[in-house]
Amino acid sequence: MRTTVLVLLMLLGFLSAARAERDYPWCVVGDDLSWPGECMYETREQCMASASGRWNTTCDINPRVRFNQQAQPTTKKLQERRGH
Repeated sequence: MRTTVLVLLMLLGFLSAARAERDYPWCVVGDDLSWPGECMYETREQCMASASGRWNTTCDINPRVRFNQQAQPTTKKLQERRGH
């Protein structure tokens, strides 16, 4: 019985671990970060707190949000669309 419950809990854990496919509105940008930077902040305040203390970094609006672009699909998604 315990084994069954443990297996079910493990399966639920794997199923709930979905990748977030959204673009956050604020990015930490700087010379050491690749384009478009670290875009994982909901507010400018969160972004500024993360950029604080880093050398030559600042915050900017996520270019994908600014220009209303969707994130590019991953290679796996492209292969699925093409039927590979």
